[in-house]
Amino acid sequence: MKYWIIILAALNRKRWRTGLTISSLVIAFLLFGLLRSVAVVFTEDIELSGDDRLVVASKYSIIDSMPISYLQRIKSIENVDIVAHQDWFGGTYIDRANFFPKWPVPPKDFLDIYQEFNISSEQKEAFITTRTGMIAGKKLAERFNWKIGDRIPVIGDIYYMSNGSNLWEFDLVGIFTDIDNPGNEEQVFMNYQYFDEARESYTKGTVGNFIVKLDSKDAGPRVAQEIDAMFANSMDETKTYTEKAYQQMFASQIGDIGLIMNSILAAVFFTILLVTGNTMSQSIRERTSELAVFKTIGFSDITMLILVLIESMVLCLIGAI
Repeated sequence: MKYWIIILAALNRKRWRTGLTISSLVIAFLLFGLLRSVAVVFTEDIELSGDDRLVVASKYSIIDSMPISYLQRIKSIENVDIVAHQDWFGGTYIDRANFFPKWPVPPKDFLDIYQEFNISSEQKEAFITTRTGMIAGKKLAERFNWKIGDRIPVIGDIYYMSNGSNLWEFDLVGIFTDIDNPGNEEQVFMNYQYFDEARESYTKGTVGNFIVKLDSKDAGPRVAQEIDAMFANSMDETKTYTEKAYQQMFASQIGDIGLIMNSILAAVFFTILLVTGNTMSQSIRERTSELAVFKTIGFSDITMLILVLIESMVLCLIGAI
């Protein structure tokens, strides 16, 4: 107990300095929590990707499209259960600040593949049968206060309608949830049939990528090789990835988020280490006479070292808590 009295007395010796040191440690740990959260947001989808799903994309660029006729040929491969496709629509809802992903998809096959999307059977059927149908994630619907039956206007910036207009309108027929990955609720899916029929003729009949659902996880490498071999030397060669690998590649287009966050954290904690070390060394220099008194009354070198180390640890623990 007597040692704790000595440690607390040392910390109270210069209260302003102790307070500022603790504040710097608090900021460091707050940054750690915030930056790790950012890294988790960018990797959450990757960690939850399906092991039995493949993504077939253009071999040379993810922005290149492929003929939709590839779908039936991919379906013919052994162990392929379901094949769907999607396209990056782009577009703006009211204002460019209202960004969210928009994907034209074949409703039935897409929802059969992504069964983690929870949507009522009535709304699923409405999405399948409504030509201008759209479904939205719950978080996105709450963000814009959308309700079933709303007509959602989107200004196209990649795809124009065949009549020259860039104003697309979709009917919100369903709202889905994803308990395991709420980040998926920040996007919308539109009926591909309407999208393909209404867009300009030179872009018709193409898709951005195919999603392949397998009936066996072990068949993934073989199926991927067969798909790429099937379209080798064609006008639109393919590169097939596991869903996890594809999402990692997609995320890498804006940089290695994990590496960036870890580099920032390393710099922050190294700086805080220097600040804390400087604070402790300054404190020790100012207390040379006090330490001499402790030595005189019988404190050993080891005991003095332990007291200084515990004092530093107490500072760090208070800042972390």
